[in-house]
Parts: sequence; structure tokens; C-alpha cells
Amino acid sequence: MQNTERGFPKQPLIHLLRGQQAGALAANAFIRLKPQTIFPALSEPAHAVSLGRLGSLEARLARDKRDVRRAQKLRYKVFYKNGSAIADATTLLARRDKDTYDKVCDHLLVIDHDAPPTMSGKPRVVGTYRLLRQEIAERHHGFYTENEFDISGLMERHPELRFVELGRSCVLPDYRNKRTVELLWQGIWSYVRQHQLDVMIGCASLNGTDPDRLALPLSFLHHFAAAPAAWRAGAQHSRRVEMNRMAKQDIDPKAALRELPPLIKGYLRLGAHIGDGAVIDDQFGTTDVLIVLPVSAIKMRYIEHFSADAA
Repeated sequence: MQNTERGFPKQPLIHLLRGQQAGALAANAFIRLKPQTIFPALSEPAHAVSLGRLGSLEARLARDKRDVRRAQKLRYKVFYKNGSAIADATTLLARRDKDTYDKVCDHLLVIDHDAPPTMSGKPRVVGTYRLLRQEIAERHHGFYTENEFDISGLMERHPELRFVELGRSCVLPDYRNKRTVELLWQGIWSYVRQHQLDVMIGCASLNGTDPDRLALPLSFLHHFAAAPAAWRAGAQHSRRVEMNRMAKQDIDPKAALRELPPLIKGYLRLGAHIGDGAVIDDQFGTTDVLIVLPVSAIKMRYIEHFSADAA
């Protein structure tokens, strides 16, 4: 699959996402190798090693329940205290964002060793991602994504591939910069290598619950980033919101990209596809789209970048 895949603008999407620096990247083909073919699996369990370090920042997996609670507290602060999510009584009392999936997921943390420690004396967690492998999901509650999107057909079409769900991503406002994001992605890539995973999926959010106000970015994703048939999955029928709200010829791609959250733009840079239909999440005050990112679609320059030592 090349950048000229049907549905993409004549000017490759990467040009719009990266501006003038993208010209040299437009010719990069998507690789079609499994992660263990590109780089061998890590020799140590991921939770036992640092997954990357830049200055005072370190990426690693949560090691115990206390680490998970620290991630939950960060999520509460970002989603509820500073964001638009609506907390129930239990969440308000605990001051943590938590659900049943937390017990079976791995939690990727970015820690700032130079920040003032917490009251318990622990280094401060400034970013997090929640990771759920397919074999773990199948033994427990399934994927969180299945609450919003029907991914059963997608997985049935690729029985030989191993899926992993990425979710609950958040970073403190003062740390929303290239360094923190790159550490998160280096951690994710190390995790993918460790477990020999093939496809990343998950929900990504646009702020707001009025799809008419989000007509431009939703329509852009529908017309220019829709998943091809092999990777297509749609919103649950009872929750589906139409993304095709503007004609393709009426869309200003650059204006649409300005309205997309950085996380979604980052997924698109890597080669992600967008599912069919969106879902309103009233609790979090967002409109969610489905992200499908096969490892085979990630451009080699990003694999080389995230596989290098963070330092």
C-alpha cells in the first residue's frame, strides 16, 4: 500500500501532516514485515527494563498496583479535573480514573525523575498509555474498543495476526511536547517487539459531542483516511454517528488537519487507518473514531527512529 492509495489526496497525506519537510518522505513505501522480522524480540521482560530515557524522563511499564494507581490519578487529573469528563460519585471519591480493564492491562508510564516527588516519595508520572494484548482480552472482558466499535470482522479476516489495544493515553499539559510523546511511542514500539504484535487498535477522541461542529475533521477522516476493505471496521450500529458530513470537494485538508487532535495526526503520520462511523462518548465529552494501525503500514523511517536508543 502506497501513499497514493485510493481515497488519499493527490498530494500525499504525509505532505499535509508534516509540511515542507515531508517531500523527501513521500516516496517511502509501507513495509510488509512482522515486527519480529524487522527487529528480534527483546531478551528481557519489558517490565524489567527501562523502555527509553531522555534527560530526566523515563518510559517504563507499571511494576505493581501502586504504579497503576499513579497512572489512574494522572488520568483523573487530565480527563476529569482539567478535561470535560463527567465523574460519578465513585470516581470523585477515589480521585482516580479506573475501570475493570485496568486489572488486566499493562500500563506504560513516563516518569520525570527531576520533578518534585509525590507525597509518597515516588517520582512523578507525567504521561501514560494503557495496553491490552489480544490473548489477555480474550481471557477476560474483550477489548474496551468493542464497547464502541464492532471489530469482530476485522479480527476474523486476520486470524494469523496478533492485535493490541492502545487506550487511555494522556500527558500533563506542561509535558505535551515532542520529547514526552517520543518516549511514549518508543515504549509502545518496544512493547510491540517484546510481544511480537502485529496490529494496534483503539479509540481516539475529538473534543466535543456535537458531530455537526466536528463536520470538517470527521469528513476529512472519512474521505482521506478511511480504512481499505481488509482493515475496515465500523461503529456499533446502535451508537453509530455518520462521519461523512461534507462533500469531499468542499473540504480544505489543511484546515481540517488544524482541527484534528495531535494524537490522531500522529497516528496518521505512522500510517493508521480510520474506521467507518464515529461514536459519541457523553461521559468523556468526546466524539471517538476507530484507529487501526498495522505494523506492516508503519514507514521504515519511524521504525528505525523508535527502535534507536532514546538517548
